[in-house]
Amino acid sequence: MSTFDLAVPRRVLFGSGRADELPGLLLGLGQRVLLCTGANPARHRHLLGDVDPVAVVTVPHEPTVGDVRVATGEARSADADVVVAIGGGSVLDLGKAVAVLLGNGTDPVDHLEVVGRGMPVERPGVPYVAVPTTAGTGAEATANAVLSSPEHGLKASIRSPHLLAAVALVDPLLTLTCSPPVTASSGLDALTQCLEPYVSPRGSPATDAIAAEGLRRGARALRPAYDHGEDREARVEMALCSLFGGIALANAKLGAVHGVAGVVGGMVDAPHGAVCAALLAPVVEANLRALRAREPGSAGLRRYAEVARLLTGRDDATVEDAVTWLHETVSALDVPPLAAVGLRPAQHAEVAEKAARSSSMQGNPVRLTPEELVGVLHAAS
Repeated sequence: MSTFDLAVPRRVLFGSGRADELPGLLLGLGQRVLLCTGANPARHRHLLGDVDPVAVVTVPHEPTVGDVRVATGEARSADADVVVAIGGGSVLDLGKAVAVLLGNGTDPVDHLEVVGRGMPVERPGVPYVAVPTTAGTGAEATANAVLSSPEHGLKASIRSPHLLAAVALVDPLLTLTCSPPVTASSGLDALTQCLEPYVSPRGSPATDAIAAEGLRRGARALRPAYDHGEDREARVEMALCSLFGGIALANAKLGAVHGVAGVVGGMVDAPHGAVCAALLAPVVEANLRALRAREPGSAGLRRYAEVARLLTGRDDATVEDAVTWLHETVSALDVPPLAAVGLRPAQHAEVAEKAARSSSMQGNPVRLTPEELVGVLHAAS
């Protein structure tokens, strides 16, 4: 590839202890701060220092269209001119959606893909600061906000470069309190978001370098972060894996793991990271079978061979070693199967049909048929 675009946040601040810089950043961006948090706003309120937000909105689950609409209404009533989101991926997606709607005077359905009008976002949002407290979604670096639409039984995105954060403030120390289950599901999501862009036909030299580095760091640090949550070095590496995954996916697309996970998440109440983790190894196996059968000389197979070396740290690793590593890691991290999070076999065909039309599928290295996707769901259950 001789040409490519690279969309990233306007500014990225990374490092242990850098959350202390947040109050000064906010004062430089606006006067009336909207704070977006998880279920417990008091948990990270101290990070704002002397900054007193004009409104606080919470999202204890993955945000719905209704959540964004209510939060945007509160922000408009308070005349907020800067948004800070402190939390996991759901909180960050809520914050970036509210910020861009404030700048455009629009409703989430105006811009939502598939279930909305899909209108382009014409103007920048108000300044938005993303402060992740988990190492997983990479939402601090992405140009989309994923929203659930319960009435349609699926998730869809608002997408635009205008959703990129003015500042992505990544402090790995904020992830030290993540529980082992959260560390596992978010960490495997981060790893997936490096793996899928790396094998995507839409990758570029820039995303390849970023995704490869994320894979290398995440593969070495995930188990230590899970087994020893206080391991600061492992938390730093996983925070980098998450950040790099966010940048990679924003520019090279994702694949079948996220194509299927988005549909599953709209049908059952399950954490996105846990669903991705359960799907990861079965999707890689399905992709390898399809590539070998239909595109034996493809770049995708060569990319998977490199993934094997990055995951295992061995120069002689094969794609089969990569699959083994993934299965062993998912097992060691006690990732529940899809059946355990509520997906029934009777739903598999519907999930496969909807997933085959997902925009995330655009980055998969080979087109998987609905029948192959049903096989993935059976294997992940």
